[in-house]
Amino acid sequence: MEYSLRIQLSISIQGRSDRDMKRQVSSVALLIIGLCLVSPVVAFDCADPLGCVEVAPGDTIVLGAMLTYSGANAFFGEDSLGGIELAILDRGGEVLGREIELTGADDQCTSEGGQAAGQRMASDRTIVGIIGPSCTSAAQGALPIISEAGMLTISPTNTAPELTNADTDSGGAWRPGYYRITPNDRFQGLLVGQFAYRVLGARRVATVHDGGTYTESLTGIMRETFLELGGEVVFTGSINVGDVDMTAVLTEVAASGPDILFAPFFPPESEFITAQMASISGLEDTVIMVADASLVNSYAPNTGEAALGAYLSGPNITGEKYETLLKAWEDEFGGRPPSSFHAHAYDATNLVLNAVEKVAIEADDGTLFIGRQAMREAISAVENYDGVTGNLTCLDESPYAGDCGNPESLAVFEITEAVLYDGLWPPPAVWDLSMLPEES
Repeated sequence: MEYSLRIQLSISIQGRSDRDMKRQVSSVALLIIGLCLVSPVVAFDCADPLGCVEVAPGDTIVLGAMLTYSGANAFFGEDSLGGIELAILDRGGEVLGREIELTGADDQCTSEGGQAAGQRMASDRTIVGIIGPSCTSAAQGALPIISEAGMLTISPTNTAPELTNADTDSGGAWRPGYYRITPNDRFQGLLVGQFAYRVLGARRVATVHDGGTYTESLTGIMRETFLELGGEVVFTGSINVGDVDMTAVLTEVAASGPDILFAPFFPPESEFITAQMASISGLEDTVIMVADASLVNSYAPNTGEAALGAYLSGPNITGEKYETLLKAWEDEFGGRPPSSFHAHAYDATNLVLNAVEKVAIEADDGTLFIGRQAMREAISAVENYDGVTGNLTCLDESPYAGDCGNPESLAVFEITEAVLYDGLWPPPAVWDLSMLPEES
């Protein structure tokens, strides 16, 4: 230390005999030991209102990954986990000289699964931030627990408007500490409605949801947009998650005579309804459109020929940074990502780790203190972050509280023969909001 070095210097320049120098060193050493015994070490006082994560010298900095790892929608977890791991690898596996440790919890893409995963995350007080959940339903179960624990979570995939709406009287579910990188469905619903009316020339729309917040909200915003443009909503219906036979609802849809059917289900329900449309009389000329929940490389092959000409909406990430990320994915995991949110998970991970670098305080003994409220404030302060998914700014006012995503990244895709038969992925993007007429 600096103090002991000064002592050694003062001894060396006094020119005494070896015996005198040894005697002097011994006296000084005893004095230092005595001072250490009688002088208490001043402990760091964490003043953060939500407390601090303490990381002792040699300990890891822990990041949570609360994602869907099981069931039909496990591809969401696989996709996002890959993005998280690549972000960590790009930092050499470290932040502030400490190894990064990743701990996971399966949100199961359900409210109950989200609640259980949230409890697991909240019980681990070493976690500095969480990436997830994967699904809106899981977020609704997890958020009250995560928020009450003083923690923060950034979702790479949640899109429902309710999650960033603080008005509980209108169905809002936002809680302090919640953020997301994906664009709000207020923009995706606008995209789909505008595309159906202006590009496809549809004037009659039917929508079907699965009873979940995500699909109910998205179909509702699409209908509002379509009506404002002058279109007609001829049918609104629902199925249950887990339904296989879509004959009944498709028969009702056919009786209403729509130009387009918007059914933004998760797989496999989206695959079932697309495949079964071909067998329903009256739907021969009806176009089907699904959304980002089905923007996965298994949708077209699992659906078969009926998928040809289907449209999907979701994120369209391009550019040099994204190409670099895809190359890293191929080198690390092989092939291409299964879905479209790995880049969002990559950006979310970097926002959390950047916040750690910004707010961590190192005590005299090398312990890091990472304030939980300070972490939230650091994420809320993100402005014009140059991410893989585009320019990101985190908003803090309802109904966009915690929204960090870039709406310009959304697009409409079409399932072509190259997608179905040649394995092209992602599908070609055919339209986005930048193509709207200026008067719109």
